[in-house]
Amino acid sequence: MDARRVYRDWVGGQGLVTFTVALGETDLLVAAPHDLSREALASAARHRAAIESYIRSHPRFATSLQPIEAQDEAPDIVKGMARAAAAAGVGPLAAVAGAIAEAVGLDLLQLTDEVIIENGGDIFLSTRSRRTVGLYAGRSALTGKLALVLEPEDTPLGICTSSGSFGHSLSFGAADACTVLARPAALADAVATSLANRIRTASDLAAALTASAIPEGVSGVVATIDGQVAVWGRLHLTPIEAGR
Repeated sequence: MDARRVYRDWVGGQGLVTFTVALGETDLLVAAPHDLSREALASAARHRAAIESYIRSHPRFATSLQPIEAQDEAPDIVKGMARAAAAAGVGPLAAVAGAIAEAVGLDLLQLTDEVIIENGGDIFLSTRSRRTVGLYAGRSALTGKLALVLEPEDTPLGICTSSGSFGHSLSFGAADACTVLARPAALADAVATSLANRIRTASDLAAALTASAIPEGVSGVVATIDGQVAVWGRLHLTPIEAGR
């Protein structure tokens, strides 16, 4: 079963309209006060085109597993991916889902005052009311048991997850999930990948989640493997009630 379809069944966005936008590998679930699907599609197309055009002339940007500096002429979204990757010590494409989610979200915030964008499990959120975001960790016992509580003043924010046990993204670790809160969302995405790469057993959790291993701009991390959970930073976690 596609894990994305499982956790999308949990998305309510109380008080918001939800709709999907798909373009190539980009598959967005958007929640906003009203339907902005046409605007979201145009935004996603523009940002994808910018990334794809840059990759055509700089192909290593798409294949490198190490940070690569973006050229001066690079689009802003590409430069943001490169900065996030450099901070996390990973290849720039590790930041692409978060970068696109935030870029589309910021575009839509020119038309509305609240938006949630989910792109393959990576989220950009700007909200006017308290929101809870459930943690998904594949077959781990944590799935469906804990949620992050986010206040309006916590946003805009990126909430991105990487895993070595589910999903299609490349990971060199075995973490069930590493969820990172940061702004920009590209940084959350890149750091989630970096942490998931380093966590191969439960004994790796303590070393991975230290202040020296987590770059500036990250506000919180939740990581889990083999039933063990580690938390770093400023987080408000709450149990999910049975049946919710």
